[in-house]
Amino acid sequence: MTSPAAEFIDRTLQAEGSEARAGADAGRIGGGMRFYGASVGAVRGAVRDARRRHPISTHDEVTALATELWSEPVYERRLAAIVVLQREVTMLVGNDLTRLEQFLRDARVRELVDPLATDVVRPLLERLEGAEASRARRITDRWASEADPHLRRAASLL
Repeated sequence: MTSPAAEFIDRTLQAEGSEARAGADAGRIGGGMRFYGASVGAVRGAVRDARRRHPISTHDEVTALATELWSEPVYERRLAAIVVLQREVTMLVGNDLTRLEQFLRDARVRELVDPLATDVVRPLLERLEGAEASRARRITDRWASEADPHLRRAASLL
């Protein structure tokens, strides 16, 4: 089932996209994903407008929306998921690292890995304290020796 916020974002991104830009982005970014051809500004605007129409007020709503957007291998949807997490990073908790690790594994391209690591994972790690912070550091330290190049890159950015 698709949430109203995710439907709104997806519909807006498709409307804002262009075939020419989608082709250019696919050639430049790659990663085997689909591209709508929407600009970064359009992605940010779609998330902003969706939040106005469909307020997000809980941790579970934030993570559910991000997960729903990420579930399709469409570059702009995944970028929108990152924007949602960036805007609500203070709601994230240490246990969210499992979901974020999966996003990093599925990211396919640096253009998604880098903002996810620097604008979501890093601020989350900086907020954690005590045992939760120690557990999170063990997880992200493990990323540095993973076979997955996206996790290694993320670890290097933290």
